[in-house]
Amino acid sequence: MSINNASRREFLKRAAALSALGGAAPFALNLAGIGAAAAATDPDYKALVCLFFYGGNDQTNTVIPYDATSYNDYYAARDTIARAQADLLPLTTLSDLGGRQLALPKEFAPIKTLFDGGKAAILANVGPLVAPIKDAAEYKSGKVPVPPKLFSHNDQTATWQAFTPEGAKLGWGGRFGDLLGSMNSNAVFTAVSAAGNTVFLSGKNTFQYQISSSGAVGINNINATSLFGSPQGAAALRAVSTGNSSQLFEREHGRIVQRSIDAQAAVAAALATLPTTDARVALPTAQANNNLARQLQVVARLAGVSAALGVKRQVFFVSIGGFDTHDNQLTQQPTLHTAIAGAVDYFYNATVQLGIANNVTLFTGSDFGRTLTSNGDGSDHGWGSHHFIVGGAVKGQDVYGSFPVVKLGTAEDVGSGRLLPTTSVDQYAATLGRWFGVSDSDLGTILPNIGRFSTRYLNFI
Repeated sequence: MSINNASRREFLKRAAALSALGGAAPFALNLAGIGAAAAATDPDYKALVCLFFYGGNDQTNTVIPYDATSYNDYYAARDTIARAQADLLPLTTLSDLGGRQLALPKEFAPIKTLFDGGKAAILANVGPLVAPIKDAAEYKSGKVPVPPKLFSHNDQTATWQAFTPEGAKLGWGGRFGDLLGSMNSNAVFTAVSAAGNTVFLSGKNTFQYQISSSGAVGINNINATSLFGSPQGAAALRAVSTGNSSQLFEREHGRIVQRSIDAQAAVAAALATLPTTDARVALPTAQANNNLARQLQVVARLAGVSAALGVKRQVFFVSIGGFDTHDNQLTQQPTLHTAIAGAVDYFYNATVQLGIANNVTLFTGSDFGRTLTSNGDGSDHGWGSHHFIVGGAVKGQDVYGSFPVVKLGTAEDVGSGRLLPTTSVDQYAATLGRWFGVSDSDLGTILPNIGRFSTRYLNFI
């Protein structure tokens, strides 16, 4: 099935559904939702959850060399921003790392527990690539194409999420939705962001549904019984907003608003069957003020009521910022790591309690990695980085891809210890897409560079 055929089929399906609702798709799609409320999940359900680290997470202080020789090289290169070996938690991995040993920082203890339990894996040195690049010398020769505008936050965020720089229109999460949204009786909930607008979830016919950590986003005061102290004021607001005007644009606006009101009520009803107080999804006290944990809580709740919402395939997006650690890295990054570890551990346990751990896969991404060298109090913009995949279907307790020698002047050092990626985002996405149900032939139309890589899949799931 080609992407055009898949997109056309999905477009026709959505057009028919929206026609029944009264048309005016673009505004309606952000809030529309239908389905009866029940906390149950189809056994064929699958969800991908992208956790994005905005700012460029420093990978070298996230997955850290631990054996004596490797740690000494790491420490010599990092100088003032090296983590003390006493603050590290060594990993026992199944990969052939040539006798090297790796560790996670102490604040990642919950992630280490998931890793040791086979529910988390590490993908080493992944980043945007147009084609394989053998080494730093080939990169510097200029004979192999590279992603445009390297080391730029906005451009590399867009390239990571959509394969083109800032201004990108279609993200690979949204394109997965284009292909598989037809499996959903209510395709509006195919792509859901709990972290605001993101190009990652934009498809040709897939529109991201934005939701807050508290649930569906309603229209202020639209259902109020009183406005400015007057019941008549509330009634007037509803009449103006939803009235069947004789004027074309006013009438269309009224239909959109009414549909949004109805949709918000439907989403609220579905989530009411799995409230935040339900023991399966309730936040531990320690995570109550963790914004990332709150985002992942609403994702868990939506996944838990997926059958009620009429979806079999969903792509979610959550995020945490603050990783542009040019300074204060030894203070700032561990704080962010603590929030991530607590939130991811909570989320995985919630999927276990809901009985959907094997149906939900969380994976991380970031603008780029950072330099191995220190600028005195932090690190600067880099390229390749290490990422995590978490879930019941993950082949965990292992490191995938090629873990670099953490030392200046290696074949993968394109300058200041910036890592030349050895695994492309295309390969990362292809592996996730295959698990999600995207066919080999369709992956080639979504991931523009995948055909240039001899190894398409990475076997972490």
